[in-house]
Amino acid sequence: MRIIIDQATPAASLLFGSLGEIQTIPGRAITSEHCRAAQAVIVRSVTSVNRELLTGSTVQFVGSATAGTDHIDRHWLQQQDITFAHAPGCNATAVVEYVLTALLWLMVREGCLLQEKTVGIIGVGHIGSLLNQRLQALGVTTLLCDPPRAERGDTGPFWPLSHLVQHAEVLTFHLPLQREGPHPTWHLLDEELLAALPDGRILINSARGALFDSAALLTALAGGKTCRVVLDVWEHEPALSLPLLSRVTLATPHIAGYTLEGRVNGAFAVYQALCRQLGGRPGVDRASLLPNAQQAVTLSGPWRSEQLKPLLDRIYRIERDDAALRAVADQSGAFDQLRAAYPARRECSSLLLVCDQEQTAQQWQRLGFQAVVR
Repeated sequence: MRIIIDQATPAASLLFGSLGEIQTIPGRAITSEHCRAAQAVIVRSVTSVNRELLTGSTVQFVGSATAGTDHIDRHWLQQQDITFAHAPGCNATAVVEYVLTALLWLMVREGCLLQEKTVGIIGVGHIGSLLNQRLQALGVTTLLCDPPRAERGDTGPFWPLSHLVQHAEVLTFHLPLQREGPHPTWHLLDEELLAALPDGRILINSARGALFDSAALLTALAGGKTCRVVLDVWEHEPALSLPLLSRVTLATPHIAGYTLEGRVNGAFAVYQALCRQLGGRPGVDRASLLPNAQQAVTLSGPWRSEQLKPLLDRIYRIERDDAALRAVADQSGAFDQLRAAYPARRECSSLLLVCDQEQTAQQWQRLGFQAVVR
C-alpha cells in the first residue's frame, strides 16, 4: 500500500515502512494530488482532512497522530466508509508538564508559591484530569469546569465558568474547538469574560488558539488589563498577531504537546490502528522507540516542593522557546520552521530519581518521575 505521512511523525519509517511504501511530506504541504493514489494518510494537526483533500483518491484509512480532531471532517470520512483513527490522550503528560513548567516559572518570577494559588481547569478530559491530579499531589487547590461531564453526572465537583473567573487566580484551558452544539468553545474567552475577569489573573491556552478571541484579548491588554497570559496556540496560526505577542507573558509555537514521548504515543496509536485495519499484529514495540532514562539524580531526605522546578529545568526551559519565537516571529514561515526543527524535549519520566525514603519516591512517582529507593 502507499502511505502519505506528515514528516513530523516520529519513527515513520520504522513504524510504517513494513506496511507499505511511505512518502513523508510537510503537513501543510499535503495536497489532494499526493493522496490520489494512496491507500492511507497519516497526518498531524496542521493538515485538514476533508472532501477537498480526499475526493477522487483511493484512501481507505486516515490516521491523525494527535489527540484533537477538529482538523478532521469525521462525518465525511464516515459517509465515505474511510476508517479513521487518532490518539486521544497521547500528549496529555506533555501538555500537563508544559503548564506546570509555565506556572512555576511565573511563580519564581513573581516571588510566590504555586500552593498559594487556586487553579481553575476548564475542560477535564485526558489533559485536564491529569493536570488536576498533579496539582493536587502538589497541594494546590483546583476548581474544575466541564459542563458536558457535569451534565452526565460525573464525579466532580464541577463549577460554572463564571465561578472560576471569580475564584481562581489561574485559568488554564483544555478544550476541543467547537463552533456549534450545546457547549460551543469558539471564543470562549471573549470581551464579556475578560471584562468580568479580576485583575492579576493568569490565563493559559495550550489547547486551541480560537478558544480565545485574540482581538478582544489584545484590546483588553492594551487597555490596561493586568493579567499574565501564556499562549502556546494562536487563533490564526501559523500567522501570529505581533501586537498580541508583544503583550503576552510567555509565548511558544504550538509545542506544548511536542515531547518525544507524546509524539511517539500518537504515532504508535495510529500504527496499531493501521495494523488492525490490515488484519495484522504490530511488529514494533513502543518501548523500542524511546531511549532509556537520560540521567539519574540523587535526592536525600523528605520530599520538598522547592525541588520540583530545578528538576523540571533539567528537562525543559520554557523561556528558551519563548525567546526563540520572539526572535523570528516577524519572519515568513518562522512558526512552522520552529515546530519542524523542534528538539526532542523529554518528559519527567525520562529522569530517574534515586531517593533514600520510600515516601519521597512515591511522591515523585505521583508527579510523573521515575523514582526508586536505594
